Amino acid sequence: MSKIKVFSLGGLNENGKNLYIVEIENRILVFDCGLKYAGEKMNGIDYIIPDFDYLIKNRKRIVGVFISHAHYENIGSLTDLIKAIPEVHVFATNYASKVIDIECAEAGVSIRNMHIIKPHRKIDFKEFSVFPFSVSHSAPETVGYSINTENGAIVYMADYVIDPTMNGHYDMDLGKLAYIGKQGVLLLMNESVFAEKEGFSAPNHNLSGYFRNVVEKAEGRIIFSVLPLHLLTMQNIFDAIKGTKRKAVIMGKYLQSIVDMATKEGYLSIDKNVIGDLSNLKDEDSIILVNNDREAPYYNLSRIVNGYDKFVTLLPTDSICFADPTYDSIELTAVHLKNDIAIKGASIYEVPKNKSVRLHASSEDLMLMIKLFNPKYYMPIKGEYRYQVGNADLALEVGMNKDNIILKENGDMVSFIDGELIDKGEHIDVDDVLIDGKSSQDVGELVLKDREMLSTNGLILISATIDKKTKKILNGPEIVTRGFIDASEDGNLVNEIRTKATEIIKNNTHSGKYADYQKIRSDIREEIGTFIYKKTDSKPVMLTVLQEM
Repeated sequence: MSKIKVFSLGGLNENGKNLYIVEIENRILVFDCGLKYAGEKMNGIDYIIPDFDYLIKNRKRIVGVFISHAHYENIGSLTDLIKAIPEVHVFATNYASKVIDIECAEAGVSIRNMHIIKPHRKIDFKEFSVFPFSVSHSAPETVGYSINTENGAIVYMADYVIDPTMNGHYDMDLGKLAYIGKQGVLLLMNESVFAEKEGFSAPNHNLSGYFRNVVEKAEGRIIFSVLPLHLLTMQNIFDAIKGTKRKAVIMGKYLQSIVDMATKEGYLSIDKNVIGDLSNLKDEDSIILVNNDREAPYYNLSRIVNGYDKFVTLLPTDSICFADPTYDSIELTAVHLKNDIAIKGASIYEVPKNKSVRLHASSEDLMLMIKLFNPKYYMPIKGEYRYQVGNADLALEVGMNKDNIILKENGDMVSFIDGELIDKGEHIDVDDVLIDGKSSQDVGELVLKDREMLSTNGLILISATIDKKTKKILNGPEIVTRGFIDASEDGNLVNEIRTKATEIIKNNTHSGKYADYQKIRSDIREEIGTFIYKKTDSKPVMLTVLQEM
C-alpha cells in the first residue's frame, strides 16, 4: 500500500513563510523554508517564521530541504531551521547555495550538508526520485520539483512567469514540463499570489525600459531602493545605467556581498565603468543603491530621508525610485516614507501599476500550467485564501473536477492512498514564530500583547524600599509613569496611587517579621489596576519593584 501525505507549516492563507511537506512512506521532504514580513501593528516584530516543532520531533525522517529559489519568502528561515536541526540536508541550485552561504555567515551558522543540484538532473532515493526543472522568475536558477512516485508525480511549482524571451539563468523549458505531464501527475501544487490578475504576467514584468526612462529623466542623483535577492531587477537597473556617465554606488555590506557573488558567478553582468565608490556619493549624477532590509523594511532608506545616515544626505534635487515590491504588510510604512520624501522636496518614482517587480503567475499562466501538467488533483498554494480560491476557480475553468481541487490551510493534511485522495480531516497544530532582532527565539503572543498594551495604555512603575529587619517602608512608594499620564500635571491621581500602594504594603507585612511580597505585587496589580481603570478607563502595564535594605 502506497501512502503519501502533503501539508504545509506555512504559506497557505498568507503571503510568505513558505514551507511545504511531502511525506512518502514515512520519509519527509521539505520544500522551501521562508519567512513572512511583519506588519506595522506587530510592535517591534521584525519577521515571522514557521513553527519547526513537527520537523524537530521527526528530524530522523527528514530526507532534506529542497529550495526552489533564493528569495526571503522561500529561504528566509532556513538558517533558523539549521540552528534547530544542524544535520539537515539542503538541496539547492548553485546560485541559491551561494546566497544561503551568505545568509549563514550573517546568522553565524555553518551548513554541514549542502547539495548543489542542476535543473533536469534527477536525484535518486530508494523509494522515489526528485526531478528539479527550471522556471522563469526574478531569481536566477529558480526550479520547481517533480517527486516521482509509483502512483504518479507530485509537482511543487516555484514562483514563475511564462516568458519565452527569458533565457540563460532565467530560462524555462516548457517541453520538460509537458513531458512530466505526459508521464502522469498525481498532484500539482501551484502558486496563487497573482491568481486574480487577468492575462499573462509577461511582458509586464520587464522593467528595463522603465528604469532607463528614470535614469534619463532624473536630473540629479537617483537613489534606488532594492531588494538584493531580486537579482533580475538589479540587472535591469545596471543595464539602464550602462552607456551613461553616471556612477553606481552600492551601499551596505550585505548588498555588496550579493552583487560581488552574483558578478563573480556570472549571474550579474555589470559594466565595470559604471561602478563607483563612496567618493562618488556627492556627484550630482550618481546612482545610489540602497538595500531594503527584511528585518526593518525601508530602514536604510528611512535613515537617509530622516538625516541619520553618515554617508548620504537627501537633497531636494535627488530622486528616489522604489524598485522593490511593496508587500501588503509594509504598505503603510512605504506610504509614510513617501510622504516624508515629498516633504524634503525630492522626487519619487514608483513602478507603474501596469508593471510588476514581483514575477508571479497570472491567470493565463496558471491555466496553461494546469493544462501542461494535466494533474489528477490540484492544490493551490502560496497566497491569501481568496487567492487560493481564485486559483481553484481557474482550475474549474480548464475542466478540472471540483472534487479533485484541494483547498487547505496550514497544518491541514492531505492523504493519498494508492493514488486516491483520502480526506481524513487530519490536522497538526502550527503557529507563527515571531522574531525580534537577531534572536531565533519566539517572542510569543504574551510579549506581543504586553507591547500592544504599552503602546496603547502606557506603563506605571511602583517602587519601594523595605527595612530588612522591621519590614517598615524606608523609601517610597515612588510612582513613575510612561505613556500614561504626566505625573507633574496630575499629582492628585499619583498621590492616590501612592496612598493605596502604601496601604497594600502595610497590610501584607505581618508583625514586623514577614512581608508577603508576592501578595503585595498581586494586590497592587489588581486593586490599583481596578482603581486606575475606573478613574481613567485605561489599563496601563503595571510593574512593582520592591527591595530590602
